[in-house]
Amino acid sequence: MGRNTRKRSTLANRAIVASAALILGGGGLVAVNFYASAGEGWSSGPRTQRAENTGRQVSTIDCPEVANELPRDMPRQARGEVDRELAAIDSQITDAYQKFADQKEQIQRDPRLAENAILNPLKDKRQASIDRIATAIGRGGDRPQGMENLAPCSLRDDGNDQGDGQNQGDNQDGNQDQGQDGGQDQGQDGGQDQGNGGQDQGQDNGGQDGGQDNGGQAGNGPQDDDFVDIQSVEPNVDQPQQGNDASTGSFATDCGVNENGKFNPDNVIVAPGVANGAHHMHDYVGNQANDAFASDDDLANGDTTCQNQGDKSTYYWPVLRLQNGQNENDANADGGGKDQNVGEIQQPSEVTLNFVGSPVSKVTAMPRFLRIITGDAKAFTNGDANANASWSCTGFEDRQLKDKYPICPEGSQVVRSFKFQSCWDGQNIDSANHRTHVAFANEDGECGDGFQAIPQLVQRIVYDVPPGPGFAVDSFPEQLHKPITDHGDFINVFDDNVMDELVDCINNGQKCQ
Repeated sequence: MGRNTRKRSTLANRAIVASAALILGGGGLVAVNFYASAGEGWSSGPRTQRAENTGRQVSTIDCPEVANELPRDMPRQARGEVDRELAAIDSQITDAYQKFADQKEQIQRDPRLAENAILNPLKDKRQASIDRIATAIGRGGDRPQGMENLAPCSLRDDGNDQGDGQNQGDNQDGNQDQGQDGGQDQGQDGGQDQGNGGQDQGQDNGGQDGGQDNGGQAGNGPQDDDFVDIQSVEPNVDQPQQGNDASTGSFATDCGVNENGKFNPDNVIVAPGVANGAHHMHDYVGNQANDAFASDDDLANGDTTCQNQGDKSTYYWPVLRLQNGQNENDANADGGGKDQNVGEIQQPSEVTLNFVGSPVSKVTAMPRFLRIITGDAKAFTNGDANANASWSCTGFEDRQLKDKYPICPEGSQVVRSFKFQSCWDGQNIDSANHRTHVAFANEDGECGDGFQAIPQLVQRIVYDVPPGPGFAVDSFPEQLHKPITDHGDFINVFDDNVMDELVDCINNGQKCQ
């Protein structure tokens, strides 16, 4: 994908002002650290608590996550149809959000308009898709009951307390639990406000020329108070203690920084066979055959950007865009402007991909074509149970943020980090909700019953962007480009002999590449 000549906005001089606004304005954010570990890996990241704000306005559409309620024993023959219907449900929400955004002012004046023009039609479409999902599952097993309760959606404001990440039903018209992923305990400390506010409609989002308002990307986020000065954050990273049987080695694979410019808005894990299944653009490194229609054979035969040609794995994540008024070539395309993802795509200055061991045991080889998703692209509405991205700045990586973008000082770069799940069920390369076949280790480093330790992918992505608010990751439109929605995807396509080498390096305490 080509891009226009970079036009950097003068954001550096706004860092101090924006930091002050985080404390004094933006709906009353107060500088209080709360802790909620995002699964295994980066320790508790600071969270911000929002003071009471009586001037909130509805900002997005909140729907129960149907995928989280799928039965774990869903028949394999149903998965293709179920995945297609889940992708259709995402498209329904996207379309409804677009209607909401177009009529937001009228809805503020007449809330009944939202029910009649947006929420009720959306409920009917979701119900039809949910019925087809239940029917597909019922052909090969027991038809799931109660899924009709997942059809209704609601409007919500940008700064609602997320509660415990479990029950979003207070304003959901009696909807069911949304936030849980098939019983996987991600170790999240619930009950923390996500601080993803930004209701101060009067703040100047400087540097966002080209017709952008203070809502950031296409008017739907991020807001100034989605950012925090990293220098105001206390160190919060604790390294796990190593046991006697720890696997202390590491294996690094260098796959570049997407110099090839491979982008698409597909997600072959979650929505195979569905173009624009992600509704946001992905960066890809490693396997170059990855799109919505790639089979395992396609991936096995694809080219790779990895220096080690025995690694044809695919690594992908939402692009990061600079809000400088410059459009990409996808400004009128699916995944880009059509899904309210606008701005100049930033190529990382550095991408490191390391596989590490367990603090308490040896690791076993990953099966070929194992799929792992870490983080939750819908964490803003789902709750933070599956959120697992960390944000920081070079020189300050002992301070990790979960629900805020960092404002880095001059000379420091933005860092996104992911620690992927490191426990595998020993049987499946995927699962119905694409999560429950893998898990995070417990607090003591042990895998749960029925799970075994595998090499853990630790991914670090660095960007040279101007200091201050003015960037965001792509997201589903209704997720408002919140930092907590960041996520990463991985499919293991290592040659078996290279995977064996990787495991030996880790278990023997060596550092290999």
